[in-house]
Amino acid sequence: MSTIPAKLREAERLIKLERYEAEARGAGYRLIAGVDEVGRGPLAGPVVAAAVILPEKTDLPGINDSKKLTPKKRYQLFTQIKRQAVCIGVAAIKETIIDEINILEATRRAMCQAVTQLNPTPDHLLLDAVSLPQLNISQQAITHGDSLSISIAAASIMAKVIRDELMCHLARRYPHYKFEQHKGYGTAVHLAALRQHGPCPIHRLSFRGVC
Repeated sequence: MSTIPAKLREAERLIKLERYEAEARGAGYRLIAGVDEVGRGPLAGPVVAAAVILPEKTDLPGINDSKKLTPKKRYQLFTQIKRQAVCIGVAAIKETIIDEINILEATRRAMCQAVTQLNPTPDHLLLDAVSLPQLNISQQAITHGDSLSISIAAASIMAKVIRDELMCHLARRYPHYKFEQHKGYGTAVHLAALRQHGPCPIHRLSFRGVC
Protein backbone atom coordinates (compact mmCIF):
# COMPACT_ATOMS: atom_id res chain seq x y z
CA MET A 1 0.00 0.00 0.00
CA SER A 2 2.95 2.32 0.54
CA THR A 3 3.53 2.51 -3.23
CA ILE A 4 0.03 3.83 -4.00
CA PRO A 5 0.56 7.41 -2.77
CA ALA A 6 3.84 7.61 -4.70
CA LYS A 7 2.11 6.44 -7.88
CA LEU A 8 -0.69 8.94 -7.37
CA ARG A 9 1.81 11.75 -6.80
CA GLU A 10 3.65 10.81 -9.98
CA ALA A 11 0.40 10.68 -11.95
CA GLU A 12 -0.54 14.14 -10.68
CA ARG A 13 2.92 15.45 -11.50
CA LEU A 14 2.69 14.16 -15.06
CA ILE A 15 -0.73 15.79 -15.50
CA LYS A 16 0.74 19.11 -14.38
CA LEU A 17 3.71 18.57 -16.71
CA GLU A 18 1.28 18.39 -19.65
CA ARG A 19 -0.50 21.64 -18.75
CA TYR A 20 1.11 23.84 -21.41
CA GLU A 21 0.58 21.20 -24.10
CA ALA A 22 -3.08 20.87 -23.06
CA GLU A 23 -3.54 24.65 -23.20
CA ALA A 24 -1.98 24.78 -26.67
CA ARG A 25 -4.24 21.98 -27.91
CA GLY A 26 -7.20 23.80 -26.44
CA ALA A 27 -6.20 26.81 -28.53
CA GLY A 28 -6.28 24.67 -31.66
CA TYR A 29 -2.62 23.68 -32.08
CA ARG A 30 -1.86 20.07 -32.90
CA LEU A 31 1.88 19.79 -33.60
CA ILE A 32 3.46 21.20 -30.45
CA ALA A 33 7.24 21.09 -30.20
CA GLY A 34 9.24 21.44 -27.02
CA VAL A 35 12.63 23.06 -27.56
CA ASP A 36 15.60 23.20 -25.20
CA GLU A 37 19.39 23.43 -25.22
CA VAL A 38 22.29 22.03 -23.25
CA GLY A 39 25.77 23.47 -23.01
CA ARG A 40 25.50 27.22 -22.52
CA GLY A 41 27.78 27.20 -19.48
CA PRO A 42 30.71 24.91 -20.35
CA LEU A 43 34.16 26.17 -21.30
CA ALA A 44 34.50 23.66 -24.12
CA GLY A 45 32.45 21.88 -26.74
CA PRO A 46 29.32 22.83 -28.65
CA VAL A 47 25.94 24.02 -27.51
CA VAL A 48 23.34 21.40 -28.46
CA ALA A 49 19.62 21.99 -28.94
CA ALA A 50 16.78 19.55 -29.45
CA ALA A 51 13.18 19.95 -30.58
CA VAL A 52 10.63 17.22 -29.87
CA ILE A 53 7.02 16.76 -30.89
CA LEU A 54 5.33 14.22 -28.63
CA PRO A 55 2.00 12.55 -29.35
CA GLU A 56 -0.96 13.57 -27.22
CA LYS A 57 -0.74 10.27 -25.32
CA THR A 58 2.70 9.33 -24.02
CA ASP A 59 4.08 6.83 -21.55
CA LEU A 60 7.16 8.49 -20.04
CA PRO A 61 7.07 7.87 -16.28
CA GLY A 62 9.72 9.81 -14.42
CA ILE A 63 10.32 12.36 -17.17
CA ASN A 64 11.69 15.63 -15.84
CA ASP A 65 14.28 18.30 -16.46
CA SER A 66 17.40 16.40 -17.57
CA LYS A 67 19.47 18.02 -14.81
CA LYS A 68 17.24 16.37 -12.19
CA LEU A 69 17.74 12.85 -13.53
CA THR A 70 20.49 10.30 -13.03
CA PRO A 71 22.51 9.37 -16.14
CA LYS A 72 20.85 5.93 -16.13
CA LYS A 73 17.33 7.38 -15.98
CA ARG A 74 18.18 10.01 -18.62
CA TYR A 75 19.34 7.34 -21.05
CA GLN A 76 16.29 5.18 -20.34
CA LEU A 77 14.00 8.12 -21.12
CA PHE A 78 16.15 9.04 -24.13
CA THR A 79 15.39 5.67 -25.74
CA GLN A 80 11.70 5.90 -24.81
CA ILE A 81 11.39 9.41 -26.26
CA LYS A 82 13.02 8.29 -29.52
CA ARG A 83 10.52 5.44 -29.74
CA GLN A 84 7.42 7.49 -28.92
CA ALA A 85 8.06 10.93 -30.43
CA VAL A 86 6.29 12.07 -33.58
CA CYS A 87 9.61 13.59 -34.67
CA ILE A 88 12.88 14.90 -33.22
CA GLY A 89 15.34 17.53 -34.42
CA VAL A 90 18.84 18.05 -33.02
CA ALA A 91 21.46 20.68 -33.85
CA ALA A 92 24.88 21.64 -32.49
CA ILE A 93 26.76 24.91 -32.84
CA LYS A 94 30.49 24.49 -32.40
CA GLU A 95 32.79 26.51 -30.18
CA THR A 96 34.29 28.67 -32.94
CA ILE A 97 30.83 29.98 -33.85
CA ILE A 98 30.03 30.52 -30.17
CA ASP A 99 33.17 32.68 -29.93
CA GLU A 100 32.14 34.58 -33.05
CA ILE A 101 28.48 35.36 -32.30
CA ASN A 102 28.22 34.84 -28.47
CA ILE A 103 26.57 32.02 -26.57
CA LEU A 104 23.02 33.42 -26.55
CA GLU A 105 22.93 33.86 -30.32
CA ALA A 106 24.56 30.45 -30.77
CA THR A 107 21.85 28.96 -28.54
CA ARG A 108 19.12 30.56 -30.63
CA ARG A 109 20.77 29.36 -33.84
CA ALA A 110 20.96 25.79 -32.53
CA MET A 111 17.30 25.90 -31.47
CA CYS A 112 16.20 27.27 -34.84
CA GLN A 113 18.13 24.58 -36.68
CA ALA A 114 16.65 21.87 -34.47
CA VAL A 115 13.12 23.14 -35.15
CA THR A 116 13.67 23.33 -38.92
CA GLN A 117 14.65 19.65 -38.90
CA LEU A 118 11.21 18.62 -37.65
CA ASN A 119 8.95 16.84 -40.11
CA PRO A 120 6.05 17.49 -39.85
CA THR A 121 6.58 21.18 -39.16
CA PRO A 122 5.25 22.25 -35.74
CA ASP A 123 2.47 24.79 -35.47
CA HIS A 124 3.42 25.86 -31.92
CA LEU A 125 6.67 25.95 -29.93
CA LEU A 126 7.20 25.67 -26.20
CA LEU A 127 10.65 27.03 -25.38
CA ASP A 128 12.78 27.01 -22.28
CA ALA A 129 13.12 30.70 -21.36
CA VAL A 130 14.17 32.10 -24.76
CA SER A 131 12.16 33.18 -27.79
CA LEU A 132 12.97 32.61 -31.45
CA PRO A 133 11.78 35.66 -33.41
CA GLN A 134 13.60 34.26 -36.45
CA LEU A 135 10.91 31.60 -36.79
CA ASN A 136 7.45 32.44 -38.07
CA ILE A 137 5.81 29.92 -35.74
CA SER A 138 3.52 30.53 -32.78
CA GLN A 139 5.61 30.16 -29.63
CA GLN A 140 5.68 30.53 -25.87
CA ALA A 141 8.81 31.01 -23.75
CA ILE A 142 8.47 29.41 -20.31
CA THR A 143 10.87 30.19 -17.48
CA HIS A 144 12.13 26.86 -16.07
CA GLY A 145 10.23 25.22 -18.89
CA ASP A 146 12.25 22.02 -18.68
CA SER A 147 10.63 21.42 -15.27
CA LEU A 148 7.14 22.56 -16.29
CA SER A 149 6.49 21.16 -19.78
CA ILE A 150 6.75 17.52 -20.81
CA SER A 151 7.77 18.47 -24.36
CA ILE A 152 10.56 20.78 -23.17
CA ALA A 153 11.69 18.14 -20.67
CA ALA A 154 11.89 15.62 -23.52
CA ALA A 155 13.97 18.06 -25.56
CA SER A 156 16.30 18.69 -22.63
CA ILE A 157 16.89 14.95 -22.22
CA MET A 158 17.61 14.46 -25.93
CA ALA A 159 20.06 17.38 -25.99
CA LYS A 160 21.79 16.36 -22.75
CA VAL A 161 22.37 12.72 -23.70
CA ILE A 162 23.61 13.60 -27.18
CA ARG A 163 25.96 16.31 -25.91
CA ASP A 164 27.33 14.11 -23.12
CA GLU A 165 28.05 11.33 -25.61
CA LEU A 166 29.77 13.80 -27.91
CA MET A 167 31.96 15.09 -25.07
CA CYS A 168 32.93 11.52 -24.14
CA HIS A 169 33.94 10.97 -27.76
CA LEU A 170 36.00 14.18 -27.74
CA ALA A 171 37.63 13.07 -24.47
CA ARG A 172 39.39 10.32 -26.41
CA ARG A 173 40.81 12.90 -28.80
CA TYR A 174 41.89 15.27 -26.02
CA PRO A 175 42.59 13.00 -23.03
CA HIS A 176 44.46 15.60 -20.93
CA TYR A 177 41.22 17.44 -20.10
CA LYS A 178 39.07 14.52 -18.90
CA PHE A 179 35.98 15.74 -20.74
CA GLU A 180 34.29 12.42 -19.99
CA GLN A 181 34.13 13.50 -16.33
CA HIS A 182 32.89 17.08 -16.51
CA LYS A 183 31.61 17.44 -20.10
CA GLY A 184 33.47 20.72 -20.52
CA TYR A 185 32.14 22.54 -17.46
CA GLY A 186 34.54 24.59 -15.35
CA THR A 187 35.29 22.07 -12.61
CA ALA A 188 38.48 22.09 -10.57
CA VAL A 189 39.82 19.19 -12.63
CA HIS A 190 39.11 21.01 -15.89
CA LEU A 191 40.61 24.32 -14.72
CA ALA A 192 43.74 22.53 -13.49
CA ALA A 193 44.13 20.91 -16.92
CA LEU A 194 43.74 24.29 -18.59
CA ARG A 195 46.44 25.79 -16.40
CA GLN A 196 48.77 22.92 -17.22
CA HIS A 197 48.08 22.40 -20.93
CA GLY A 198 46.32 25.56 -22.13
CA PRO A 199 43.20 25.42 -24.33
CA CYS A 200 42.66 22.77 -26.99
CA PRO A 201 40.79 23.24 -30.31
CA ILE A 202 37.34 22.68 -28.76
CA HIS A 203 37.70 25.28 -25.99
CA ARG A 204 35.64 28.47 -26.16
CA LEU A 205 38.31 31.13 -26.27
CA SER A 206 35.87 33.95 -25.52
CA PHE A 207 34.89 32.38 -22.18
CA ARG A 208 36.38 33.67 -18.98
CA GLY A 209 38.71 31.07 -17.46
CA VAL A 210 39.80 29.46 -20.73
CA CYS A 211 42.79 31.66 -21.48
